[in-house]
Amino acid sequence: MQKIGIIGAGAWGTALAQCLANGGLDVAIWAREPDAVEAINTRHENPLFMPGIQLNQRIKATNSLAETADCDTILIVTPAQYIRSTLESLKGDIAEGKPVVLCSKGIEINTGLLMSQVAEEEVPNATIAILTGPTFASEVVRGLPSAVTIAAKDKDVAQEIRDGLASKHLRPYITDDVIGTQIGGAVKNVIAIACGIVMGRNLGESARAALMTRGLAEMGRLASAMGARKKTLMGMCGVGDLMLTCTSMQSRNYSLGVLLGQGKTMNQIMEERKGKAVTEGIHTAAAIKTIAKKHAVDMMIAEIVHKCVTEEVSIDDCIKEILDRPLGQEI
Repeated sequence: MQKIGIIGAGAWGTALAQCLANGGLDVAIWAREPDAVEAINTRHENPLFMPGIQLNQRIKATNSLAETADCDTILIVTPAQYIRSTLESLKGDIAEGKPVVLCSKGIEINTGLLMSQVAEEEVPNATIAILTGPTFASEVVRGLPSAVTIAAKDKDVAQEIRDGLASKHLRPYITDDVIGTQIGGAVKNVIAIACGIVMGRNLGESARAALMTRGLAEMGRLASAMGARKKTLMGMCGVGDLMLTCTSMQSRNYSLGVLLGQGKTMNQIMEERKGKAVTEGIHTAAAIKTIAKKHAVDMMIAEIVHKCVTEEVSIDDCIKEILDRPLGQEI
């Protein structure tokens, strides 16, 4: 791979572009905002999503999806709920077998489909892969060490993408468990909101550790029901991502939970975040209701988070519901 196309010039798209360009690849990045295109191309910065970072001059911004799709490999970094519309716009420009790497973590609300399943419907001629793992864009863009998981049904494809994307500071690990990697990346955002609520309510580190552990159990049940491997969740895309997202205020999902726990309403929080990066866990909590019912899986934490973010039930009543549940086995 010599040239990478990135759809989405938000914080994560910009961070990936910087990492890849620093590794010697040419990068074409699509941005919706004309000001972002101009700033990246003339001043080599993205002040809207990555202020203060000087970008590699190998990164060229464009407002043409076709131009981005003409690259050797395409990374889709738009929010999960916009993946379908993005792929619909790209349909006519994706060549047979073109690697399309999905970098957003979530589940489609209306259908309960994972991102790879959405892509298989919209661009069946493409070769689909997943990039996920425990990363913060603010650290990746500065060249701090990090690791990710790359998943593709064909391990040779995953390896080819890995070799193209790997750099001194970004270490990709590969798997053929496409479903398992996405479950880890999506569900951990919901568990992070729950952990944030616990900390915002000053319920303690022990409670958070217990919630993370039970959240991992929910991930594992869903993975098994969908034909994935529980073992996959012991890697970067599961435990790794869960640890990072449930413990840092850099996480949009965790920080939202903290604010809820401290007594702010969803309207207040979302007003403060207007125009900023999407908090995927809000949407995923709703989607999990669909997918858990479809596969007959008990995902109590996800269901309670949905009640919290929709303000269907008060925070205190949600906590009581968790603590009043019957005791179970350690699986």
